[in-house]
Amino acid sequence: MTVAIFLGSLLIAMAIGIPIAYSLLISGIALMWHLDLFDAQILAQNVINGADSFPLLAVPFFMLAGEIMNVGGLSKRIVKLALAVVGHVPGGLGYVAIMAAVILAAVSGSAVADAAALASLLLPMMVAAGHDKARSAGLIASAGIIAPVIPPSIGFVIFGVAANVSISKLFLAGIVPGILLGVALAITWWWLVRREKVAPPPRASRAELLKALREAVWALGLPIIILVGLRMGVFTPTEAAVVAAVYALFVAMVVYRELSFGQLADIFQAAARTSAVVMFLVAAAMVSAWLITVADLPSKIIDLLQPFMGNQTLLLIAIMVLVMVVGTAMDMTPTILIMTPVLMPVVKAAGIDPVYFGVLFIINNAIGLITPPVGTVLNVVAGVGRISMTDVTRGVMPFMLAQFIVMFLLVAFPSIVMVPLRLLGG
Repeated sequence: MTVAIFLGSLLIAMAIGIPIAYSLLISGIALMWHLDLFDAQILAQNVINGADSFPLLAVPFFMLAGEIMNVGGLSKRIVKLALAVVGHVPGGLGYVAIMAAVILAAVSGSAVADAAALASLLLPMMVAAGHDKARSAGLIASAGIIAPVIPPSIGFVIFGVAANVSISKLFLAGIVPGILLGVALAITWWWLVRREKVAPPPRASRAELLKALREAVWALGLPIIILVGLRMGVFTPTEAAVVAAVYALFVAMVVYRELSFGQLADIFQAAARTSAVVMFLVAAAMVSAWLITVADLPSKIIDLLQPFMGNQTLLLIAIMVLVMVVGTAMDMTPTILIMTPVLMPVVKAAGIDPVYFGVLFIINNAIGLITPPVGTVLNVVAGVGRISMTDVTRGVMPFMLAQFIVMFLLVAFPSIVMVPLRLLGG
């Protein structure tokens, strides 16, 4: 009954169009009434405590870094470097999108920002070269969702706070899976375009390649600074976000000089608006998280999953399928906030490493950003690329399938995630 009231009130509120953050508050209030615990002070206290978290400061600063990168020329130079390196091979513009997405992912951590940048810069070039627009848009959308997997990742920050798991370890564990997602996209793109008669751009000369590398070196320095700083213990993930924002601001204004003081207000406002949405979701979810603990919902979920508890692989497959279904109807952040307090006790009871589960969970949620009908990144690419959602959905399907295959391979072979983490000392 408790589970039915929580899920029923949440789904009904969402179905009638109430924003997810308010739906979470409504489901929390409904659960409080059911448990005879309603108290406005408890409600307010949990909302305040939900946003009162030092690690969550990383979210607005990574958002700000992403905005500065797109306006200040860092994203553009990364794309130019990728074009100079792999643009000349058959289907080269597709590989440029994948390579640029992986590099951008190591800088911004935002799937929406990366997908928007790639769609605006590369989609017109791919269409002009003769590539199918729907397929090209689908590739760009699926490449954009690598951002929440490769560090620094906003998704890992939110999950780490919600699950009380080391964000630094999550960052390190996400490197190899993120690269594998890019490799899967490259293989799929090669298979799809191998019969196309599209003339690739001319090979960049050595001078052009060196020029592109020289211009992009400042942008490429950011992920190196972040990873080395985290690995050496120079700064925390939250401090890394501040470093990323300040570094991006310095490069955009002093080195590239494409960002003026007059543009700063708009950039700060855009980052603040996006951050406010995320932080309010986190604050509202804290009410539900507290009540989930009080109502002992995790134990009820454990009872439901008891047939799978003796086999970690089967349990993970069942959980991943559940998250896939939820991801078709809900955005990444609310999915993390709602499901983490429910699933983590199950994961710990089964003896599954929380960091390993966190990587799988975030990969699944990231792919959810391109699963219709909600698909936030699909909507972004459709809007920026001026293409219908139907066409983008058709184009993204083979790439989404390839990324799901990678996710389930990681379920079957956990060492792919955990061995690199141990080698890096996580």
